[in-house]
Amino acid sequence: MDDDSLDEFRRCWQEELAQAQALRKRRRPEAAERRPRRPEVVSGRGEQQASGYLALAQGLLEGAGRPPAARATRAERQEAASRSRSPPARDAAGGGEQLVDQLIRDLNEMDDVPFFDIQLPYELAINIFQYLNRRELGRCAQVSKTWKVIAEDEVLWYRLCQQEGHLPESSISDYSCWKLVFQECRAKEHMLRTNWKNRKGAVSELEHIPDAVLCDVHSHDGVVIAGYTSGDVRVWDTRTWDYTAPFLESEFEEDEPGMQPYVSFVRINSSLAVAAYEDGFLNIWNLRTGKYPIHRFEHDARIQALALSQEDATIATASAFDVVMLCPNEEGNLQIAAEFEVQKLVDYLEIVPDTERYPVAVATAGDLVYLLKAEDSARTLHYVYGQPVTCLDVSANQAAFGVKSLGWVYEGNKILVYSLEAERCVSKLGNALGDFTCVNLRDSPPNLMVSGNMDRRVRIHDLRTDSIALSISAHQLGVSAVQMDDWKIVSGGEEGLVSVWDYRMSQKLWEVHSRHPVRHISFNSHSLITAHVPYERVVRSADLDNFATHRRHRGLIQAYAFAVDQLAFQSTVPICRSSCDAMPGYNYDLALAFPPDSI
Repeated sequence: MDDDSLDEFRRCWQEELAQAQALRKRRRPEAAERRPRRPEVVSGRGEQQASGYLALAQGLLEGAGRPPAARATRAERQEAASRSRSPPARDAAGGGEQLVDQLIRDLNEMDDVPFFDIQLPYELAINIFQYLNRRELGRCAQVSKTWKVIAEDEVLWYRLCQQEGHLPESSISDYSCWKLVFQECRAKEHMLRTNWKNRKGAVSELEHIPDAVLCDVHSHDGVVIAGYTSGDVRVWDTRTWDYTAPFLESEFEEDEPGMQPYVSFVRINSSLAVAAYEDGFLNIWNLRTGKYPIHRFEHDARIQALALSQEDATIATASAFDVVMLCPNEEGNLQIAAEFEVQKLVDYLEIVPDTERYPVAVATAGDLVYLLKAEDSARTLHYVYGQPVTCLDVSANQAAFGVKSLGWVYEGNKILVYSLEAERCVSKLGNALGDFTCVNLRDSPPNLMVSGNMDRRVRIHDLRTDSIALSISAHQLGVSAVQMDDWKIVSGGEEGLVSVWDYRMSQKLWEVHSRHPVRHISFNSHSLITAHVPYERVVRSADLDNFATHRRHRGLIQAYAFAVDQLAFQSTVPICRSSCDAMPGYNYDLALAFPPDSI
């Protein structure tokens, strides 16, 4: 086929496509059908010739080869045979392929051509498109008008929002344009990440008790609970920025002021608050009903460990050589679900999340690690004589704990990861000289775990390869608390330093220092809560009205809100927002870290 024939063929092909598109636009109703249709040929004169061009073009696009030519005469066949014995010319090679490329370019120039439209039912197309991510959906929306309608379907973008954790409790009927909602959520996520990196937000110091020292702090989803040496327990909700914390009342006699025992441990979840006291009493409050305890339990000895499930109302306590698990019955009253006897005093106690029928806990006592199931007796998960456990954390199917190596054969301090289903060790991580002081398995990304050590380093462990993915020299003294997410690490040290790291670049973003060791760190995408708990639980100076002296020894709880578009060092702490009827000694900040407000 010579060049003139190719040009004539392309001209007829383009005219036929244009006629078919014009006819389809005239027949298409105002509400465009989602199911695309094949191009139709204009009836009338030239219908047979146009159908031939269309069939010929489709055959080329489907790989049928070159266009059929007229039957050659004997002289033409002899001439072709002579050309076949000679070297072929470059210009003549690949004529069919060049024609196919030209046809495809003609198709690309058209706005709405059925060649790119899927010939499938709309529901089936949605089921195929649901496997695409946001970038792929955006690219598919640029292919054709039909693909754009499918790629912007509300079902697809609602499913993307649910997969990435945006508005998890919403239904598809709550918003009319889920693509716009997804874009807004992505923009907010980007803004929060930028504020985290630049320490841009509002920071507040939670109000303290004037005549008490901080003993223990815990938090859950922005709600903070704190226990003091005065026996008081207070709760703050940092999500509402209302830091007037209510007191959770106990049942001690009112005629014995100042004689209440210290608070040993406090725990909180979405519905319950629990406090353990030095005299062995355990108070349980329902956060929905009021500030008075709904249950009160008494132990024969001091409570050495306390655990509260984050999902339900399961509570575990360790006192002397007994571990007791409390669960609600059918009426909602707490009762003893299981009681275990161990050989040594319990050091650490955690409740395994997401257990179906019976509660499960993991306890460490010296060099022993116990797996405690409510329907079974205490089972030894790990035991090596002379190698005590230094830290503990659990997830739904694994338990991780640090082991201190002692004896003649020194193997280095390690973190052991056990499978709770198989009850065997699956990973041995690290080989450090210092003791592992904290480990975070539950809040870490999948297949990763973060730990802190007395050698002042924070380590990220890869559970797939049993190796250390990153090691950071983070603090001047040992690491006391650590947590990570998909891009950052927040660590606290014994010297009172809180550091925020971007571990993808091994870069420190910012740090905050206080006098006391960091005992609690909890953060999410938009907030951070830190607690500095003193070693000594007695104020050195008897002059408690002296604010400077009391501030130095009482402990500190700080809440950061990164959704607020304000630099952190420009925020005013609540002590500067005190009411005018408060004591004059508490209406200013001697540290000069925050400017006083204008009254």
